Amino acid sequence: MIRLSNVTFISENNLILDNINWHVERGQHWALLGRNGSGKTTLLEIISGYQFPTRGNVVVLGAAYGQVDLREQRKRLGYISQSLFEKLTPRDPVWEAVATGAYAHLRFYEEIAPEVKERAYERLKQFGLEKHAEHPVGTLSQGERKKAMLARALMGSPELLILDEPCSGLDLYQRENYLEVLQSISGEAAMLYVTHHMEELFPAITHVALIREGRLTAAGEKRDVLTAENIKEAYDVSVTLEWEGERPWVRVIKK
Repeated sequence: MIRLSNVTFISENNLILDNINWHVERGQHWALLGRNGSGKTTLLEIISGYQFPTRGNVVVLGAAYGQVDLREQRKRLGYISQSLFEKLTPRDPVWEAVATGAYAHLRFYEEIAPEVKERAYERLKQFGLEKHAEHPVGTLSQGERKKAMLARALMGSPELLILDEPCSGLDLYQRENYLEVLQSISGEAAMLYVTHHMEELFPAITHVALIREGRLTAAGEKRDVLTAENIKEAYDVSVTLEWEGERPWVRVIKK
């Protein structure tokens, strides 16, 4: 599903990613964890085709980047980030913002097909947002925005769903509600989930990669990777780790 081979990324003489080799197989849901500035977002942008590696090869969903039309490739991916939401027009109705996901556009400039509008309404209903369908995007609460962006990402029936810190800004109730939604749709597409918070790793997440200063320090099944030793190596923080309901819960050990 994803094959990164010797991927290096240098920006303004700064080494952002250093010889990344990472394989993601079908049927797996991955989380990518690491400190601020470790290269997580850059890695997502390369997988999504918005950045190109300085060196190395990228193959996503069987398509070798550099040999594929990235505009068509992105239609196979669902990408969710706060920066993407900010590019939407606040006055557009919610259903229309969701419908743009069917074409990987941010706005429509022609008449929208009735079946696309119907699917947008169905997705909104799936996530409990049908009453907001005709409201402007800018009126949604933080939690509602997250669900609307998820509905938008799923409009194109993506094979891979990329989530860049999707729970940022959510309170405890909204976070847990959103994670339940992600769990419920985990059969629709493979997931690549980026977060700073390990307790967000809902049960459907099967694998974890840890990144530090542009290098993967560990990658594999989540219980094998998420150990106190590996977390210490990635974060320079000593912790104890407990598992409950297939979710990891971390406590920092104070010196």
